[in-house]
Amino acid sequence: MDLSNILAISGKPNLHELVSRTKSGAIVKDLVTNAKSPVFSSDNISQLSEIRMFTTENEKPLEEVMENAYGVFEAKPTEFDPKKADSALLFEMLGKVLPNYDTERVHASDAKKLFVWYNILLAAGKLTPAPAEEKEGAAEEPAGEEPKKAAPKKAAAPKKAAAPKAPAAPKATTQAKAAPKRTTTAKKAI
Repeated sequence: MDLSNILAISGKPNLHELVSRTKSGAIVKDLVTNAKSPVFSSDNISQLSEIRMFTTENEKPLEEVMENAYGVFEAKPTEFDPKKADSALLFEMLGKVLPNYDTERVHASDAKKLFVWYNILLAAGKLTPAPAEEKEGAAEEPAGEEPKKAAPKKAAAPKKAAAPKAPAAPKATTQAKAAPKRTTTAKKAI
């Protein structure tokens, strides 16, 4: 699950996907309406991959929290409307998704935002758990099997000898020539 191109922009509803960068900002696409719009470097923009949630031990990346929510809700939207839910229900569901969240530093608005974002990402198809192989990185090879060897590369075809090059024509100068000096003669007095 890669949330590096997903942005939360202060003052704009929903989540946005980065389409391209410009000199003064970026072009983003709304994940709900699919409308493209510009954002500027003066806007308060947060990448979801950089957001973390407070736990009792340390901070947990939002990607891991979303993976936990994906497992808890079984890849379905939440059964409740996070925007209308009371804080007791939000904290109860957050306890299922992230059991060791910090009760003093995580507010109801944080939990609401988490579940709203989960529903938006799920509807947009951006929440797909990483395969177990990618998640573990370089997994160990099963015992008894030899590691696969790369197929031998085909030998490159011999290169043809380069033909001798003809001498280049003299280059034209791009500088303008200086104007000739004016000569004036003094007038003789009569």
